[in-house]
Amino acid sequence: MSLLEVTVFDEDGREVKLGDVVRGRWTVLYVYPKDNTPGCTTEAKEFTELLPEFEKLGFQVVGVSRDSVKSHLRFKEKHGLGVKLLSDPEAKLIKALGAWGKKKRYGKEYEGVIRSTFILNPEGEIVWSKTNVRAKGHAGKVLEVARSLVQASS
Repeated sequence: MSLLEVTVFDEDGREVKLGDVVRGRWTVLYVYPKDNTPGCTTEAKEFTELLPEFEKLGFQVVGVSRDSVKSHLRFKEKHGLGVKLLSDPEAKLIKALGAWGKKKRYGKEYEGVIRSTFILNPEGEIVWSKTNVRAKGHAGKVLEVARSLVQASS
């Protein structure tokens, strides 16, 4: 199955194909582990802060995690987030993107979401990706990449 065929839930709880969300627009798709955790909150707030800059370039910014639609709505409300959030409870999209794997915490190894970011062109093709990113300052770095991709394509 193509990445664009993978289904997730939008903010209204509707099942949508990734292609319906991203096709036709430049998209920053960032994968994060959990709503309302320190790193994920930092990342979401930074992307929200820079959203007007991304939008000037013709980009939308979309976050995806395994959290429920309800959790996403609370997360957005609590922190005033402007980014679109998708719910991927079974991690189908997360795994298809390669943002799932072995992690270590307190010496224990487990499987989980690997914080990652992807830039998709208007055709829905991944043209840039970074895995295992640090949340703080990441949105600014992605904005620079977005600027260079838009300049290269014009």
